[in-house]
Amino acid sequence: MSGRRAPSGSSASGLPPACGYTLDGVTCRRRGEHFCEPRADHAQAFIEEICLHTKGRYARTPFILCDWQRDDIVRPLFGQVVWSGEQESYVRRYRIAWIELARKNGKSELLAAIMLYLLVADGEESAELFGVGRDRDQAALVFDVAKRMVQLSPILSKRLQVKDHNKRIIDPKTASVYAVIAADAAGALGSNPSGVAADEILAWRDRAMWDAMRTGMGSGARRQPLMIAATTAGSDTAGFAGQMHAEMQRVAEDPGRAAHVFVYLRNTPQDADPFDESTWPFANPALGDFLSIEAMRQEAQEARNNPAQENSFRQFRLNQWVGQASRWMPMHLYDASAGELWPSLEHGREFLAGRECWVGFDLAAKFDLTAWCLLFPDGDGGVDVLWRFWLPEAALPLLDKHTDGQMSRWVRDGWVTVTDGNVVDYQRIYSDVEDDAALFDILGADGDQWSSMPVVQELSVRTNLDPDEGSIVVYTNTYTHMSPGMDMVMGWVKDERFRHHGNPVARWCFDSVEVRKAPYDPALIRPDKPDRGASAKRIDAVPAAAMAANALMSRGDTVGDEFEYDGFAVYN
Repeated sequence: MSGRRAPSGSSASGLPPACGYTLDGVTCRRRGEHFCEPRADHAQAFIEEICLHTKGRYARTPFILCDWQRDDIVRPLFGQVVWSGEQESYVRRYRIAWIELARKNGKSELLAAIMLYLLVADGEESAELFGVGRDRDQAALVFDVAKRMVQLSPILSKRLQVKDHNKRIIDPKTASVYAVIAADAAGALGSNPSGVAADEILAWRDRAMWDAMRTGMGSGARRQPLMIAATTAGSDTAGFAGQMHAEMQRVAEDPGRAAHVFVYLRNTPQDADPFDESTWPFANPALGDFLSIEAMRQEAQEARNNPAQENSFRQFRLNQWVGQASRWMPMHLYDASAGELWPSLEHGREFLAGRECWVGFDLAAKFDLTAWCLLFPDGDGGVDVLWRFWLPEAALPLLDKHTDGQMSRWVRDGWVTVTDGNVVDYQRIYSDVEDDAALFDILGADGDQWSSMPVVQELSVRTNLDPDEGSIVVYTNTYTHMSPGMDMVMGWVKDERFRHHGNPVARWCFDSVEVRKAPYDPALIRPDKPDRGASAKRIDAVPAAAMAANALMSRGDTVGDEFEYDGFAVYN
C-alpha cells in the first residue's frame, strides 16, 4: 500500500492543478476543494490492513472499521482536501477534529490507529505527535493502545521502536516520534506538533494545554498538522470543555464558521427519555456491534432503581451535557406523578379546601424567590402538593432573562406573586399564609432556620401554630436534617404518589436541583443551591417540600402508619 502526492505548483491558467494523488494505480483528477478518494482509501487501508484490535473478543484481528467509523470519520477527515497556495500543494482541509461520543464506543482504539497513521504513513519527516490528557496517566491511555497495536502488527513492530519507560514510539526511518506529555502547558510551548491526540477534554482543568498545542501547529513548519480531540460529554457547561462543545455545535450547524474544523457530535437530545432504548444508538453507534446492549440495559436498570445514578448514565452512556454536579430528580418520573393538572393555583386551593396539611417553608431569600409548600395526605400513602411562591418586583427581569420570559407568564397565570420593591414584602406573605390557615387545617410546619425568628413568630400568629409546643420547627439545611424529607419525596415520586398537579414553577425547581452527598455518609443528601446571581436555576420548591415531608413524618401520627420513617429524628 503506497500513496503518491501530485507534483506541486499551479497550472498555467492560474487555477489549482488537478489533484493527482495516486494510490494503487488510481489517480484523483479533481481540482480545487474536493473529496479525494485515493487519500481516503489510503487512510482506511492503513487502519484495516496494518492495525489490529487489541482488546476483548476482537483482539489480534484486523481493525475493520465500522460503517460509521469509516464513512463518518476516517474517510471525510483524510479525504477532504483544499489547495494551499502557501504550500503549493493539496493539503487536508481539516486541522482540528472534534469527536464526541458516549463511552465505550471505541474512541481510544480509533484515535490510536489514526496516530500511528500520522506517524508512519502521512509523509511527514521528523513528525512530532503528542498524546495529551489532563494528566500523564490519562494521556497514556491512547498511547498504550497504540503500543499494543505496534506489538501485534508484524509490519509496525519491525519498523517502530517502543520506549515504554518514557512513553514514546519512534520511527527511525523518518526520525518521527509519538510521545505522551503531561498537562503542563509551559513545558509544551516549545513543541512543533504535526499531530495531537487530545483525550477526554471533559476532564481538562482549562484551555492552557489546548492553546499550547494549537499555537504550536500554527508555526507553518508542518504541511498539514492535525489535532484530534476525542471526548465524552461533561458536566461543567461553563468550563473549557463546555465552551468547546458549544462552539463545536455552532460549527456543526454552520461549517463555514470554521471550515478547517471537523465535527462529529453524537449527543442524545436533552429531552429524550433516558430509558427508551430507541434513543440509545445515536450517541452509541457501536451499539449492537462491539458495544453490548445487554450491558447498557443493566446500567439503565441501575439508574432507574437508583436515581442518583441517572446523571452518570445520561452523561457517560447517552453523551448528554448534564449541567448539574449531581442531578437528583428523574423528570420523567416526576411528570408521571403529576396527577390531575391544575389550571391555576386558585383551582388547587379550592380543590383542597378544608383538608389537613403539613407545611414546609423557605422564606430566607429576601431578594429572590421564596417558597411555601403544603402537603395534604390522602389517607392512602400519597400526598397532594400545593406551593406558593413570592418574588420581589426588582428580581423579575433577571429571572425573565434566565427563563426566556416564562417567569412573567407564571406571574400572570397566578403561580407566582410579585411584591413591590427590591425585597420581598413579608406583609403580603403573612396575609397569604393567613388565608391558607383559614382555608386549610394546618397541623404543623418545618422551616429554614435562616428565616428569622420574627418571621417564625409572625407565621405562628397567622397559623395558630405554637413553636414552644413543637408545632413549628426550624433548622439548618444540613445533610442530617434534609435527607429524610428528600428521601420521602423521592419515594412518593417513584410510587406516583407525589401529586404536584403540574405546578410549572415547582417543576422548574425540581428540574434544576442538585444534591450533595455527605462526605462521611453518601446515603445522606441535601439540596444544593446554584449560584443565584449567575445561574438560570432556582430550587426553592424542593427544600420547602422536603421540610413539609419532615414535618409530616416526625409529627404526623394522625395520618397513618404508612408515613413512618425508620431513623427519623425530630430536630430542636
